[in-house]
Amino acid sequence: MQRVTIVGAGFGALTSLNTLRDRGFQGEITVVSPRPEFVYYPGLIWVPSGLRSGEDLRLDLRHFFQRTKATHVAASATGLRDGGRTLLTDADPIENDGLIIASGGRFIKKLPGIEHAITPCEGVEAAQAIRDRIKTLDGGTVAMGFSGNPNEPASMRGGPIFEFLFGLDQQLRREGRRDRFRIIFFTPAPRPGNRLGPKAVDRLLAEMERVGIETHLGHKPKQFTADKVVTEGGEFPADLIIFMPGMTGNTWFDETDLPRSPGGLVQSDEYCRVPGFERTYVVGDSGSFPGPEWMPKQAHMADLQAGAAAKNLITELAGATPNETFKVELLCIVDANNQGMLVARTPKYNLVLPRTRVFHWLKRFFEWWYLRRYR
Repeated sequence: MQRVTIVGAGFGALTSLNTLRDRGFQGEITVVSPRPEFVYYPGLIWVPSGLRSGEDLRLDLRHFFQRTKATHVAASATGLRDGGRTLLTDADPIENDGLIIASGGRFIKKLPGIEHAITPCEGVEAAQAIRDRIKTLDGGTVAMGFSGNPNEPASMRGGPIFEFLFGLDQQLRREGRRDRFRIIFFTPAPRPGNRLGPKAVDRLLAEMERVGIETHLGHKPKQFTADKVVTEGGEFPADLIIFMPGMTGNTWFDETDLPRSPGGLVQSDEYCRVPGFERTYVVGDSGSFPGPEWMPKQAHMADLQAGAAAKNLITELAGATPNETFKVELLCIVDANNQGMLVARTPKYNLVLPRTRVFHWLKRFFEWWYLRRYR
């Protein structure tokens, strides 16, 4: 019986599993991750305001694995051998006939004083830490920003920071406390969010100006302290720093011969295959993929890549040549707890629709629709 191993339990990993089964793969599937759980990261933006709790976003996957006849191994990957046919873990080695790497990325935490900042997309605990800090502040300055990987600018996840920004503004207004807070947005980019498209950048900056969010743009962060942000263009006070650094590859990649991109991610071709490794695929934040420079690091893109990877792996296991490419598409709703702005981008078009309550509720409906298959 053919055996497939999937590393990770996030969007790309679970979509790979679903696609394998939906396409009729009857072999053994082993999922390797520290815990049999899935965290719905797009919902973290609603934790500080109380719209969501950690338990709303953390799903136990044991029943899902039973339904899909997959075996979960509670372990972390530590390396590869035999050209990818054996995954090394901190438990036992796992042999496979096909491998899908979907273990996510790692935030680059080299900035001096980074320990004074909260990185919101690290998980439920980080979002809860933001919630708790906001509750304790009577006023002051909240600084939020993001940066990229200097060796691979596309390896970044800045979009959620816009949602935390506008969400905090609305939360403080609802609580009657907005006049006691400064909110400052900072980033090295002079036009932040450019991957969303020029129209989206203009809309975002205009909205920040409208609601009184200050900006400090075009200056690389140099250091964080307990009470300030220091950049190459000056410094400003901060009672709370929320910062999304650039991303790179998992540390376990360093113990392998996997080809790496300049930014440290696993290199992929247009079929999500890892060059030089037979029946080995990479999806989501773990990989560096050919395509336009605005290709996003987001759950939707990971799902598209995972679908292609799983189909191509089935083709290879059948002895044929894979030919399934993935669609490049940025699709998101920049939410502010009560309204959302829709942004869509493909190589053919870039659509930006203004903030309305309809898009906020659409985002919440999509969350329910997406998670129902795993509950």
